[in-house]
Amino acid sequence: MRFSLALVAAYAAFAQAGVFTKQNYDDISISGGVAGNAQEEALAVFSALDMNNLAAADKDDIDFLKSVNSICNKAEKEAFNTAIDDADGEEADALQRGKIKNKVLKLQATMIRLMIEQAQGEDVSADIAKEQKKLNNNIKQDEEEAGKPSTFLSFDATTK
Repeated sequence: MRFSLALVAAYAAFAQAGVFTKQNYDDISISGGVAGNAQEEALAVFSALDMNNLAAADKDDIDFLKSVNSICNKAEKEAFNTAIDDADGEEADALQRGKIKNKVLKLQATMIRLMIEQAQGEDVSADIAKEQKKLNNNIKQDEEEAGKPSTFLSFDATTK
């Protein structure tokens, strides 16, 4: 009896583990390619999460989403901003488009985290409104540059 209870408890703990795995920034980055579909590309990064049952997400999922925000912020400041400052013309423009796509990924992670927190009973409506405004602005910028090249920059960081 003791063995089967332990097995059931272990299975339950496993079943409730977060859906995301530790990943390198380069593996989740959407900055390369072309502009115009950043929101869809960002949502694909988070497709393992059941968006129809956000209340079931756990702390590991929230921690992953927070870490995506953090490493995208670092990539923006330490990689994109520096590279853009050192470039000009179309090279700078393509880097800027990559930076915008990076920001969409960062903000989409934040929005999903906030939606999870809301689904779990937290009052984050003011934060959602603020972050949605930022996300919409960056999606608009990305869509305005649709079809134009965006530059991927490698960055050494890992999610939790």
